[in-house]
Amino acid sequence: MHSFHEPDFYECPARDVARALLGQRIVHTINGQRISGYILETEAYDGESDGACHARSGKTARNAPLYGSPGFSYVYFTYGIHWLLNVVARPKNEPAGVLFRAIFPDEGVEIIRANRGGQKRKNWCNGPAKLTRALAVDGKQNLLPLYDSKSPLHIEPGITVPDRLVRTSPRIGIDYAHEPWKSIKWRFFVDEKDFPSLLKEKNNRCRVNL
Repeated sequence: MHSFHEPDFYECPARDVARALLGQRIVHTINGQRISGYILETEAYDGESDGACHARSGKTARNAPLYGSPGFSYVYFTYGIHWLLNVVARPKNEPAGVLFRAIFPDEGVEIIRANRGGQKRKNWCNGPAKLTRALAVDGKQNLLPLYDSKSPLHIEPGITVPDRLVRTSPRIGIDYAHEPWKSIKWRFFVDEKDFPSLLKEKNNRCRVNL
């Protein structure tokens, strides 16, 4: 796979992109202030044949970004109250995407705290709607190039998550989907309690390399 800063990286199958994004950092810069977090949980949605994908009924005004250029954001409104953030995968006109479900807060912690309205830290970013509130992401961030470090919302290299710490499960909240899509294990995640040790290992390596 290519670099996170290249659109070609996102042309891969959605499940491969979803796994590779674990541990990488998503950044939203607002008025010069970076708010960021390490990606802990993702879900892959892959094509019109995927019974859980937004493209399962074909192209619409809402899901049009999924048919667009890989590496761009797809932010949509759901249940009348929540914004959810995805990145488009696969080549253009092959609708697929990866939903960001959880992050580990990094930069701009005080802003995240304020955005989450007094919630306990463990509940700041442990859900797809929670992380968009934490990062102040809404429809205005739809169709941004997440591979471009100059974009106000982008993905940048974080840390490597070894396979031994990666867990999988069926995707959440897709009871409407038929089999095998309802049970396919395209949810990828790292237990938040395992993540601090990875950060510690990274920081130790950085000190050694100084």
